[in-house]
Amino acid sequence: MFGIGRKPDKNNNNGIRNGKLGDGQALIELRQVTKTYQTGAGLFVALNGIDLQIGTGEFVSIMGKSGSGKTTLINMVTGIDDPTSGEVYVGGYAVHTLKEGHKATWRGLHIGVVFQFFQLLPTLSVLENVVLPMGLCNLYDRQERYERAMSLLEQVDLADHAHQFPNRLSGGQQQSAAIARALANDPPIIATDEPTGNLDTLTAEKVMELFAQLVKQGKTILMVTHDPELAQHASRIIHLSDGQITT
Repeated sequence: MFGIGRKPDKNNNNGIRNGKLGDGQALIELRQVTKTYQTGAGLFVALNGIDLQIGTGEFVSIMGKSGSGKTTLINMVTGIDDPTSGEVYVGGYAVHTLKEGHKATWRGLHIGVVFQFFQLLPTLSVLENVVLPMGLCNLYDRQERYERAMSLLEQVDLADHAHQFPNRLSGGQQQSAAIARALANDPPIIATDEPTGNLDTLTAEKVMELFAQLVKQGKTILMVTHDPELAQHASRIIHLSDGQITT
């Protein structure tokens, strides 16, 4: 199971306030979230008054044309970017109020992020890539970290490749390794931005099957995708257009 090992008290991490994920309310809630950017052509409204609630264990696909606000929405939830106005709550944490120095720790504890281009560190083995987030957040002892990392790699069929460097893996294997890394700290939420964009159809389907397994284990998944067929794997589809939710 993904919960191998012992975690220290999450309520005492670099000033992040006490809170419990999933206290009977929406796990993720955006209230009137607006995000604007100043560009050479003028003010660009990426998100315009978004209200959204996502519950524990949901698998949500976020769809829309390029520039519709999909990635910006994910960035609001993960704290990668701040709203211009409005409020973002994730598991009771007021993400929009967290200080910049605390966000990385908060994110490392509560959200696993899976990128389109994997972003595995090329000078570390696959195993070391999965171990890294645990060290950054000071979770588990050294032996537990490696045991947990191997368990995660077994679950994504990469145990035999644990000591290889990422460039020795196929695209699908690298994405599986990135998913294992995202799960290293046992976060309740997985946020993904076009996770299958660089994969062939068969490999993409395998990634979707893995996501479905994670949802069965209680994870909440937010997935940005442009592919309507892949979006159908989700239990709920959100469509964005011009920074607003249309359905």
